[in-house]
Amino acid sequence: MVYTEFKGERLSALGMGNMRLPVVNGNDGDIDVKAVEEMFACAMEAGINYYDTAYGYHNGQSELVVGELLQKYPRDSFFLASKFPGYDLANMPKVKEIFEEQLKKCNVEFFDFYLFHNVCEMNIDAYLDPKYGIYDYLIEQKKNGRIKHLGFSAHGDIDCMKRFLDAYGESMEFCQIELNYFDYIFQNAKGKVELLNERNIPIWVMEPVRGGQLASLPAEFEEKLKEARPDEKVPAWAFRFIQSVPGVAVTLSGMSDMQQLKDNIASYEERRPLSEKEMELLLGIAEAMIAKTTVPCTGCHYCVSHCPKKLDIPFLLKLYNEAMVAGSGDFIAPMALASVDADKQPENCIGCHSCSKVCPQTIQIPEALHSFAEKMGRA
Repeated sequence: MVYTEFKGERLSALGMGNMRLPVVNGNDGDIDVKAVEEMFACAMEAGINYYDTAYGYHNGQSELVVGELLQKYPRDSFFLASKFPGYDLANMPKVKEIFEEQLKKCNVEFFDFYLFHNVCEMNIDAYLDPKYGIYDYLIEQKKNGRIKHLGFSAHGDIDCMKRFLDAYGESMEFCQIELNYFDYIFQNAKGKVELLNERNIPIWVMEPVRGGQLASLPAEFEEKLKEARPDEKVPAWAFRFIQSVPGVAVTLSGMSDMQQLKDNIASYEERRPLSEKEMELLLGIAEAMIAKTTVPCTGCHYCVSHCPKKLDIPFLLKLYNEAMVAGSGDFIAPMALASVDADKQPENCIGCHSCSKVCPQTIQIPEALHSFAEKMGRA
């Protein structure tokens, strides 16, 4: 197992994510505890010492199961991470109540790592609002030793991350972002990496294979990767990419079965970063995949000045693309839409095509916005 040094701690570079554990009969709230117990034993034996959970994972059951199973191991043999559930604005006034509940659910007296969960456009104002006292309370718990290291996870754009860092950055020890070779381009994860490196904040990675989307590729792309590295499996390329990105300390993978776990462990027996040529190949594949499923909006904003409804069309098309790429597993688009005023939602497009007439990419914008509204259940 490859390890990373972090403030005197030795963290496994591969962490056990606990959002996609094996379940019984497809019921997300009914975790297959026996299967997870066997996976934890395998992970521990392989040297994985970082275990990540959260308040809402598996309908609230993840923290309970993770806490129960980790009781078998000495407390100093693992690092446990959980998060304050700011993805639900109703939780904002409940930071003390929720934190105490999480400690009990996880059967621990402290969290090694604790995060502001899912900083994004929807909740950034609330996270920064002092009336909720979230930051003050978590800093107090850190001073009391109940949080060893404090950080945040982010699904918002770079501007959103900058707002959070400008307010709380001096206290943030690490940041967890969605990073993979697809989102390096698609969600500008490259820019987020650069931002965090500039601020000397270590990077934790989530969604390294984009929820399984990068675990298998169309045959034409798999053949190119096989030619470049005959001994490397397709999912391993996602981890080799991350091993090539500066500033990454821990990569979390939500493994759903023993085979996934063993395959990922094999990818972290040693670091095998990509060469410049291999990086170009992989990013070229990502660009081709993006082109097949998205509209080619460049964010020029010509359309906005011609829209009688003053819709932020580039932003809406960005969310449309996210929804198209993610499919049924999409949560980013509806979450971001929650921050948009009612009169600026995609269903407010009147179909006049004033925008399409000035679009350099000749995108049929009204059709895309109407399709997006239908997909979001807003038609």
